[in-house]
Amino acid sequence: MHLDGFGLLVEDMAKMIRFYRDVLGFEIKEDENTTNVYLVKDGTLFLLYGRKDFEKMTGRRYDYVKGLNGHSEMALYVDTFEEVDSAFEKAVKNGATPVLEPELEPWGQRTCYIADPEGNLIEIGSWNKPYAEKDL
Repeated sequence: MHLDGFGLLVEDMAKMIRFYRDVLGFEIKEDENTTNVYLVKDGTLFLLYGRKDFEKMTGRRYDYVKGLNGHSEMALYVDTFEEVDSAFEKAVKNGATPVLEPELEPWGQRTCYIADPEGNLIEIGSWNKPYAEKDL
């Protein structure tokens, strides 16, 4: 089995597409008026599913966390500490909810947290070296 991608069940598709595309730089792979929208970030498939459409497809109702939630986290990497700060500022300026301002952690990573318009957590972090070298 191979990881093909991951997705979020969303309430407001248009708002979430704009956030992930325009604020975080995800590439949209299809018309944004579909019920399931495919985006790609660094070769990883990211899916946005309309909640009502998914419920109709599966014939079930689901409970959804409302507001800022700690149900899951997506991590994004930038190459420098300065990029952590600028990515945080840009995201907050463009509609992200600030959760944790950039700070240098005791283990040497600079990190911060924001939330998307529906409250899902996103970490932006760096080890102050290029992505290809971060785990060396």
